[in-house]
Amino acid sequence: MSQRLFGTDGVRGTANRDPITAPAAMRLAQSAARVLMTPGEPPVVIVGRDTRASGEFLESAVASGLASLGIDVLLAGIIPTPAVAYLTACHEAAFGVVISASHNPFDDNGIKFFRSTGYKLSDREESEIEAEYSRHSHHVQLPIGKGVGRIKPLPGAVEQYAAFAVSTVPKRTSLSGLRIVVDAANGAAFQTTPLALARLGAKVNLRYATPDGYNINAGCGGTHPEVLAHLVRESQADLGLAHDGDADRLLLCDECGDPLDGDEILAIAGTCLLRIGQLRENTVVATLMTNFGLDELMHQLGGKVLRTNVGDRYVIESLVDHNLNLGGEQSGHIVFRDFTTTGDGLISALQILSIMVSSEKPLSELRRLLHKFPQVQRNVPVREKLPFEQFPVLMRQLVGAEQELAGRGRIVLRYSGTEPKVRLLLEGPEVTQLEHLADAIEHALKRELGA
Repeated sequence: MSQRLFGTDGVRGTANRDPITAPAAMRLAQSAARVLMTPGEPPVVIVGRDTRASGEFLESAVASGLASLGIDVLLAGIIPTPAVAYLTACHEAAFGVVISASHNPFDDNGIKFFRSTGYKLSDREESEIEAEYSRHSHHVQLPIGKGVGRIKPLPGAVEQYAAFAVSTVPKRTSLSGLRIVVDAANGAAFQTTPLALARLGAKVNLRYATPDGYNINAGCGGTHPEVLAHLVRESQADLGLAHDGDADRLLLCDECGDPLDGDEILAIAGTCLLRIGQLRENTVVATLMTNFGLDELMHQLGGKVLRTNVGDRYVIESLVDHNLNLGGEQSGHIVFRDFTTTGDGLISALQILSIMVSSEKPLSELRRLLHKFPQVQRNVPVREKLPFEQFPVLMRQLVGAEQELAGRGRIVLRYSGTEPKVRLLLEGPEVTQLEHLADAIEHALKRELGA
């Protein structure tokens, strides 16, 4: 194949354009089954989706492809991505499928897979699925009669996942009296998050929870912190939380209406776990984009930060490889591996709320733990993703910027795994200097690679 199907988070693109078409989805599901199914195990797969209109026909295509191979399909319906990971392992399914494009606009969609354990696929498994997809033959012998699979709803999936999320909170923890604004992004968590919070006694002010198939992430959710900030200030809530479309991310706002990013969430959780002796190896896993202030904080407390490439799958791989239990990204993918196998916006929120309750401190005070180094970030649309080394003007700008920072900062330049964009991060002691350097690099990017 001329181009990889899988990006950093499954297969993603414009819905009803290759490879996010009904025929391609059916073929991809069949290819995944041939790679992931273990001979002799129960042929059952769980499928969930977010609220996009295109998810309806893609769900049907995936389920049809699997059933045609003799696999029984349980449809979890509209449910968060981490819920599918949990349900897959809980029901001992062969694997799980999620139909979602996460934080992308509604006209995009995607397909991603979880192993039977609830973990995302490895690079090797994705490559094997792509190879199977490329040699797919219409002449494969398919079962007939009673050999075909059945497609059925999975009853109570929403309630089961919400109950599990609540169970991760220490016993006798109550959120009674807490006023929480929830921005559900008109996405997959519009039922599960308010249900779990209400069961713990919180007073929930639910917003953006009327999905119509087209309004997912539209001016709301985790990619619009200014909206959540306004809602918190307007309602005088104790805090606000927002998810992206598939609810594997978390955005928090303190009672002042000031947003917290994933680095601050990691700092709060990491500090708490370290102090009570529950942070394995005294180590937090973070990505290259995470603020260096987290390294300093953990070092002061006797801990450390282990860094990975950008992408929650790399965070999870590092957590598994080193047997650690806390990691995440600046974007709000947080993995509490004592409870989850992937980023989980609801469980992350519940863990931070539990820390708030036990410490009797508001978020505005808890966040002061982390003293951030100034960062400047830019996102530049590109025509295609070519090696940066091919562009001499860009490389001169990068080398010059690194020399100017002279060991007092860092530059991270990478392609987005989900969009046709370049991500640029500069970190150092002075914002003015960083802005100046970022302007020059951004200009070179637009000139040589710009869309």
